Amino acid sequence: MGLLTKTLFLCLALALSDAAPALPQDKAGHSEADGPDRCAGLEFDAITPDEKGKTLFFKGGHLWKGFNGTAQLSNESFRELDDLHDIGHVDAAFRMHSTENPHDHDHIYFFLDGKVFRYFNQALQDGYPKEIQEDFPGVPTHLDAAVECPKGECMMDSVLFFKGQTVHVYDITTKTVKTKTWPHLPVCTSALRWLEHYYCFHGNNFTRFNPVSGEVTGAYPKDARSYFMKCANFGHGGNRRPRKCSEVKLDAITTDDTGKTYSFAGPIYMRLDTHRDGLHPFPITRSWKELTDGVDAGFSYTDKTYFIKGDKVYIYKGDVHYTLIEGYPKNLKEELGVEGVVAAAFLCPNEHTVHIIQGDRMRDVDLSATPRVVTRDVAIPVSGIDAGRCGPEGVDVFKGSQYYRYESPMLLAASRIVPQALNITSAMMGCEN
Repeated sequence: MGLLTKTLFLCLALALSDAAPALPQDKAGHSEADGPDRCAGLEFDAITPDEKGKTLFFKGGHLWKGFNGTAQLSNESFRELDDLHDIGHVDAAFRMHSTENPHDHDHIYFFLDGKVFRYFNQALQDGYPKEIQEDFPGVPTHLDAAVECPKGECMMDSVLFFKGQTVHVYDITTKTVKTKTWPHLPVCTSALRWLEHYYCFHGNNFTRFNPVSGEVTGAYPKDARSYFMKCANFGHGGNRRPRKCSEVKLDAITTDDTGKTYSFAGPIYMRLDTHRDGLHPFPITRSWKELTDGVDAGFSYTDKTYFIKGDKVYIYKGDVHYTLIEGYPKNLKEELGVEGVVAAAFLCPNEHTVHIIQGDRMRDVDLSATPRVVTRDVAIPVSGIDAGRCGPEGVDVFKGSQYYRYESPMLLAASRIVPQALNITSAMMGCEN
């Protein structure tokens, strides 16, 4: 099997690879530890990541921490949920994402009937619980589900509150609510945002949806036990193993103006700056639907991301989701003033020059100029480059499962000595050393 094929089929199931075996269960779906067994098929009351990136699943008075393991009593971690109200369940929960108010960012909110609880590091914050209307005016009580939606995925930092098939979109900054009805989406008993993807859980199934339109694309519903936990006789993709770091071969890597870092390999991509919540590959066409054959190179400039494939340039606007700009793709020569096969391209922060690597040469193009032409053409000491990026630590050029670091593009162009090769690590790409 070729490396490219392996890249597609060998998923980085980090969160799922170390799961504990399910405990024996009775007909009611309870394990020997006298707690519910989610492998029996459960409808969750609420799901949310915590401030450390661990996903919490709630059912009745129990919770599971992460995608593996057995149930534990929820009041062992969040005592006040039971002590103050003796309710024994959670209606909805989400992890706050607020760029405007760091004091609220990463706090966990739980909703029980008409009350809201706010936690950080499993400690109830002063002044809580409150009435829901005090913190979220216009949001109803007795919710079914809730999920955060950061700016760039929604128009503004928002929270989606679900009650039946009505969605209350709460703008965190203005504290206003817009109401939508998504009759095509199942009634969500819980919801989760994971790695820029949004999931509505219903019964023991889930449906992935667009957080702006509610649109569902693909074959849904799917069984949650095949994707969000490790259960015997469940799983997607067969007997996969985690990808070895020695097998990594990138086609492109780029960081956009909002700090999102993506790597591309064959027909898949992976977001790298979300390592707290996990690393997982997805098909490129899920976010950039026109890139059906992968990419040769990519870089970000202003609020746009450029992809090069063959002799074509695709430019996507990175506002709310990625949209191909009208009129693209365009010819490489017309757009960037270069011809031939492009191996890599990178742009340093706050600069206007894209550095395009072709074979053992680096050609610079000023993106602020019209027309765009090559302003410098120099030999570089490393050939066979696959991808490149430029950041605060300098320039990294990737070749297979290794990379070379230079302090700047100028030193890459001026150097005649190849530095020591560094190995791609698990911390960088989520692979297995």
